[in-house]
Amino acid sequence: MDLPPPSSGPADHHGDLHADVSVRPSVAGDAPALGLIQARAWRAAHATTLPGTALDALDADGFAQAWRSAITSPPSAKHRMLTACDGPQVVGFAALAPAPRTEETGEIVALEVDPDHARAGHGSRLLAACTDILRKTGATHVRAWVVEGDDARSAFLATAGLEPIGVRRVLDVAGAQVREEAWSALL
Repeated sequence: MDLPPPSSGPADHHGDLHADVSVRPSVAGDAPALGLIQARAWRAAHATTLPGTALDALDADGFAQAWRSAITSPPSAKHRMLTACDGPQVVGFAALAPAPRTEETGEIVALEVDPDHARAGHGSRLLAACTDILRKTGATHVRAWVVEGDDARSAFLATAGLEPIGVRRVLDVAGAQVREEAWSALL
């Protein structure tokens, strides 16, 4: 059976067979893009919530090394990395892990979208893929952390059905104290 010739309309990708937008398991080759996305996303999202010294210390190469390790040597079968793509271009990612001290809660360790591709549905697709995986791995709850003052992240999670649970933590980011609040939802 002969297939018709490729379309020359607006959706033509000149022979590239890539989904327009997708989420897939991360591969080691994604790591440099993931590191860059994390640094860019944090600088954009936290320009007013983190000190300049902390923002200046964000190291895309260091993030890339950490994500490469997470992709190639996950500590358990419940640790997962997902990559969001716009056609063949990597535009975001998410990292999943079991929450400390509880088997029922899966934690979204990171969920970042490159600022140039924000508000295009990539974060929602990543979050949906995360919750699908968490259900399949036996989690009954999802948890994510929000930097204090990150109103956009709070609104995103609230729209998805997560809510603050009153648990806070303080992280050291390049010598700056960063306060985060846990958000959670029943899966």
